[in-house]
Amino acid sequence: MSGWERIRSSRSRLGGSDSRAPSSRTVRLGRVQPQAPGHRTIYCNDREANLPVRFKGNSISTTKYNVFTFLPKGLFEQFSPVHPITNVVPLSLVLFVSLVKEAFEDWKRLQNDKSINNALVDVLLDQKWERIPWKKLQVGDIVKVRQDGFFPADILFLAGTNPDGVCYIETANLDGETNLKIRKALEKTWDYLTPEKASEFKGEVQCEQPNNSLYTFTGNLIIQKQTLPLSPNQILLRGCSLRNTEYIVGAVIFTGHETKVMMNAMNVPSKRSTLERKLDKLILALFGGLFLMCLIGAIASGIFINRKYYYLGLGASVENQFNPSNRFLVALLTMFTLITLYSTIIPISLYVSIEMIKFIQSTQFINKDLHMYHAETNTPALARTSNLNEELGQVEYIFSDKTGTLTRNLMEFFKCSIGGEVYGTGITEIEKGGAERSGIKLEEVHKSSNAIVEKGFNFDDARLMRGAWRNEPDPDTCKEFFRCLAICHTVLPEGDESPEKVTYQAASPDEEALVTAAKNFGFFFYRRTPTTIYVRESHVEKMGKVQDVTYEILNVLEFNSTRKRQSVVCRYPDGRLVLYCKGADSVIYERLGDVNGDLKKKTREHLEQFGSAGLRTLCLAYRDLSTDLYERWNEKFIQAKSSLRDREKKLDEVAEIIEKDLVLIGCTAIEDKLQEGVPSCIETLSRAGIKIWVLTGDKMETAINIAYACNLINNDMKQFIISSETDAIREVEERGDQVEIARVIKDSVCADLKKYQEEAQQYLHTISGPKLALVIDGKCLMYALDLNLRGMLLNLSLNCTSVVCCRVSPLQKAQVTSLVKKGARKITLSIGDGANDVSMIQAAHVGVGISGLEGMQAVMASDFAIAQFRFLTDLLLVHGRWSYLRICKVVTYFFYKNLTFTLTQFWFTFQTGFSGQRFYDDWFQSLYNVIFTALPVIIVGLFDQDVSESLSKKYPELYKEGIRDSFFKWRVVGIWAFFSFYQSLVFYHFVTDSSSSPQNSSGKMFGLWDVSTMAFTCVVVTVNLRLLMLCNSITRWHYISVAGSIFAWFIFIFIYSGVMTPYDRQENVFFVIFVLMSTFYFYLAFLLVPVAALLGDFIYLGVQRWFFPYDYQIIQEMYRDEPDQSSRSELLDIRNDLTPDEARSYAISQLPREKSKHTGFAFDSPGYESFFASQQGVYAPQKAWDVARRASMRSGTRTGKKK
Repeated sequence: MSGWERIRSSRSRLGGSDSRAPSSRTVRLGRVQPQAPGHRTIYCNDREANLPVRFKGNSISTTKYNVFTFLPKGLFEQFSPVHPITNVVPLSLVLFVSLVKEAFEDWKRLQNDKSINNALVDVLLDQKWERIPWKKLQVGDIVKVRQDGFFPADILFLAGTNPDGVCYIETANLDGETNLKIRKALEKTWDYLTPEKASEFKGEVQCEQPNNSLYTFTGNLIIQKQTLPLSPNQILLRGCSLRNTEYIVGAVIFTGHETKVMMNAMNVPSKRSTLERKLDKLILALFGGLFLMCLIGAIASGIFINRKYYYLGLGASVENQFNPSNRFLVALLTMFTLITLYSTIIPISLYVSIEMIKFIQSTQFINKDLHMYHAETNTPALARTSNLNEELGQVEYIFSDKTGTLTRNLMEFFKCSIGGEVYGTGITEIEKGGAERSGIKLEEVHKSSNAIVEKGFNFDDARLMRGAWRNEPDPDTCKEFFRCLAICHTVLPEGDESPEKVTYQAASPDEEALVTAAKNFGFFFYRRTPTTIYVRESHVEKMGKVQDVTYEILNVLEFNSTRKRQSVVCRYPDGRLVLYCKGADSVIYERLGDVNGDLKKKTREHLEQFGSAGLRTLCLAYRDLSTDLYERWNEKFIQAKSSLRDREKKLDEVAEIIEKDLVLIGCTAIEDKLQEGVPSCIETLSRAGIKIWVLTGDKMETAINIAYACNLINNDMKQFIISSETDAIREVEERGDQVEIARVIKDSVCADLKKYQEEAQQYLHTISGPKLALVIDGKCLMYALDLNLRGMLLNLSLNCTSVVCCRVSPLQKAQVTSLVKKGARKITLSIGDGANDVSMIQAAHVGVGISGLEGMQAVMASDFAIAQFRFLTDLLLVHGRWSYLRICKVVTYFFYKNLTFTLTQFWFTFQTGFSGQRFYDDWFQSLYNVIFTALPVIIVGLFDQDVSESLSKKYPELYKEGIRDSFFKWRVVGIWAFFSFYQSLVFYHFVTDSSSSPQNSSGKMFGLWDVSTMAFTCVVVTVNLRLLMLCNSITRWHYISVAGSIFAWFIFIFIYSGVMTPYDRQENVFFVIFVLMSTFYFYLAFLLVPVAALLGDFIYLGVQRWFFPYDYQIIQEMYRDEPDQSSRSELLDIRNDLTPDEARSYAISQLPREKSKHTGFAFDSPGYESFFASQQGVYAPQKAWDVARRASMRSGTRTGKKK
C-alpha cells in the first residue's frame, strides 16, 4: 500500500467532526433496536436497517477538485488582481501553466485514491467471508484482516489467532514508528473467530464521536448485559498493518473520512516567507504608483481637452471620452483607459516565475544535495514545501530539541545508583569535554576484559555482574532494582527465547536499554502475554541457579508527558502484591514515603552527579500492597477505565491514590551520545549570526552539560540561571500549599528577571563584556511566560547569545518559539525529531524535522527534513543564502524591467494630450513579460552564485547579510527605481528626438509605429543585457537565455510585421522592421541607446564595488585569481550505498562540465572572455576594452603571473 505515503500528507475533505452530531456514538452489533437520541446505533450484518441513517461510506477522496469545481475553484485560487485587454495573453499563459500544474497534481491524488478504495478485504456476509473493495465497507460490518494486511477502517478488535486474544500491529503509516505495538481483545469476544461464531456476535458499542486523536479512545462494549470498558488497546486504526498474527476479526467503528488517520491527514499549516510578505507591500506600492500615474494623466486630460485644438475635431457629436463640455467625465473615462495602458507595471508573471524557481530549487538542488545525504540510513534531505526556500537564508533564531536532534537517540545503560551506592566506571564524552575546559586531565578508564558489549548496554562494574551483586551490602535492594527493570515496561520480546537471539520492540530507546540491562544483570525478560510477564532469573536463591518466574500483571499505569512516570501492579508467584514505579526524579521524590530519609539525600547527590556528566536519569521505586488495599483501589480503577467522559483525567486521579508512600530503590543513568559534527555546526552557525536555543525535557544539569559539549555555553560566558530548585522554593513545596508555591515561584522569577536584566544592560554597555547565556527550567518558565513577565523574559533572552530551557513541555516549546517570532519579529527556525516537537516546528517560520528514531511525526509536520543536525550548515548557509540572494534579484529585476517599460509609455502620454493613445502595439505589450524577458530571469533565479559552496561555509559571516535583509531593503528598491526612471527617459527621448528628421532614402519621416518598434527593440536588448550585469556568475545558460530572448523578439517582429490580414487595425506595424533595418539610423540607435541607458548602472556598480562593497564582494576579490574550488572532490564516498539509479545520477554529476565564469569583478559581462582566458593560459583575441580591466589588476598578481 504505497499509497499511504500520499494519504498521510494529503488534505482531508472532512477536517473535523460534525458539530450537530451527538456527543457519543452507539454501534449496535447483531440486533435491531429503535434509534435512541444521543447515541449512534449501527446494526451488524443488516445493511437495509442501516440505510435510513446514511452513515458515511468507506471511500476516501484526497483530491482538491472535481470535474465541476476545477475551473471555478482553480481560477479563483490562481486569479491575480489585474486588468484585462492588453493583459489577456500574459494572464492566460500564467493561469494555464498554474492550472495544468494543479490538474496534474490532483490527477495523481485521484489515481492514489482509486488504488486504495479498490483494495479488497474479507467481510462477513451470509455466514461466510466474501472479498469486497474497501469503498463498499460499512459501519458495523464484521471484517477479517490477514497477516501483513492493512486495516481498511477503524476496527474494534474482537478475536485473533494468537493465544490470549493478542495481536501485533505496526503504526509506521500513522507516526513512522516501526516498533510493533500490542493490542488485546476483550476476553468476552475471543471466541468470535470463525464465520459461524462471528455471525452470532451481539453487542452494542457506545463510543466517542470521530476525532483526530491517534492515541486515545473512549468507549464501552455492552455484551450479554455486561458493560466492558474499551480503550485504545482494543482499537485497530486504518492505515496500520497486522504483524506476527495469522488473522484477526473485528467490527468496523469508523469509516472513510471519519477514521482517525483521515482526520489527521491535514496539510502542514500554510506558511508564507517574510520576503513574500514584503513583496506584497512592493506590489501595493506599484498599485499606488499605477494609481498616481493614472490620476496625473486623468487630471491632465481633463485640463488639456479643448475645442481650440480644431485639428482634433472635437465637435458637438464627439464621443464622451473627448467631449470638452464634460471635463469630469473625460477625466474619469481617461482614468480607466490609462489603468489598462499602464497595468504592465504590475508583474503578473512574477509569482509564477518565483514559484517555478523555488520548486526547481527544492526538488533539484536541496533534495539532491549529496552533502545532506546520510549514507548510514540512506536518507536524503527533503524539502516538503518550496514556499520557504529564501526564508532559510534569513533565520536569526534556531530552537532545537536535544534528544535525537543534538544527540543520537541511541541509549546505552551506563551507570546506576542502588541503595545509595554508585555502580559503573565509565567516563562520558561530556565529562571529558568538561575536564578539558577546566584544564584537568582525566585518566582513561579501561574496560575490564570480561565486560559485556551489546547495543544499549555500555556498563562495566564487576560488583553487579554475573551474580556478584549477592555480595553487596544490600542484595535485597539490588534484587528489587533488577526486577523493576525487568517488569515495569511495555516492551515486546521477539525471536528465540534466549539472551543472545532475543530482540526487543520498545516504545523508546530508553525502555529497550533498561530491559537489556536487566537481562545482562541476570533477570532475562523473554516472554509476555497481556496478563503475564516471564523472567528468567539467575543467582537469586543461590549462585549459578537459573529459574523461570511468572509475574501476573494486574494493572499498567501508563507513561505520558503529564505523569512523567510509569507504574505496574504485579503479583508474585507466592502471592506478594507489588507496585513498581519508574519516572523522572521530580515526580518520584514527591511520592516517596518517610522511610527514605538518608537514601533520598544520597540518591539526589548521585542524580546531580549523573546529570552533570550529561546522562539521562530515571528513579525507581516500589510499594508493597495489601490485598484489601488493592481490591478497594482496583474497583475505582475499573470505574475510571469504564468512564466515557474525562477518562484520562480520572485514571490519573486514581493512579495518584496508589502511587504514594513509595520506597526508593535507586536510579539509572543512560548515555545519549552527541551526533557527529554537532559542536562544529553550532560554532559555524553562531559565527553566521544565528542564535541557538535548546528546549529540552531533561533536567537542568544534563541540559547545561550538553550545552557545554555543543559549544553553546563556555566558561567565558556569564550565565544567568533561573531555577525552581532553590532552598526557599523547596521549603514551600514541602508544606504543600499550592497557592503559596505559585506565589513564591512567581516572585522569585520576577526578581531574577529584573536582576539579570540590569546586569545584562551593564555588560552590554561595556566594550569587552562577556557573552551572555540564560538557563531556565520549565516551572519558572511557566510563570515567566505570564503576560506581566513575558516582556522582561523576551528582552533578557534577546540579549543572550545562548538560551537553554529545561524540563519544558511541548506546549512551552511552542510558546517560547511564538514569543520570539511575534514579540521580537525575528525569523525563527525550529528543529526536532519527535512527536513532542510538532507544535514547536509548526509555530516557527521554518520547521525542520530530523528523520530519526522517534518516528516520522516531526518530519510529517515540518517544512524541510534532514537526517542529521549538522546538515543545517548546508541547508542554511548554502541553499538558504543562495535562495535568498537569487529570489531578491528576481524580484528587484522584475520590478525594474516592468517599471522601465511602463514609464516609456507614461512619457509618451505627455505628447498625446493625455488621450490614452498607446505607444506600443498590443502584442508587444502582451509578450514583453511572457517571452522577450521571461527566461533569463529564471536562469538567474536558478544558477546565480556569488561565492562557491565551500566558501559559503568557510566564511559563515556572509550569512549576516540575509539576516539584515541587505538585498531587499526599500533603499535597494529605490536605487532600481531611479535607474528605471533614468533608462526610460533615455529610451523615449533618445529614440523620439533622434527620429524627428527624415531617416530613409525617400526622405519620409518615421511614424509612430516605427519609433515605438525602435524603442521597444532598445528596451528588450537593454533589460536583457542589464541582467548579465546583475549576475555574479555567468554560464552557458545565461548566454542562451539572453541571446534567445533577443532573437525571439526579432523572429517575432519579422513574422508579425511581414504578414497583413484583412482583420488588422489601421494602426498596424506592417513592414515596419524592414523599413527600419534598411536605415543606418537603426544600427546606430541599436548600439548607442543601450550603452547610454546602461552607463549609469555601469558607473554605479563600479563605485559601489570599489568603495561600498558587500561582504560577498570582498570574498570574491580575495579569491578571484583562484579557480573555483568545487567541493565535488570532498564528497563522501557514498556510491556503494546508492541504488543503481542514484549511482548513475552520481556518476553523471561527476562528469566534466563548463565551469561558471565567475569574474569576481563589478563589470561581469561577456566582453571580458579574452582577459579571463589569458589568466587560464588559453589564447583568445584581445579586445580594446580589456585594457580597462588590466589597468585595475593588482601589481602583486602580475608579478605572480610572471613567475
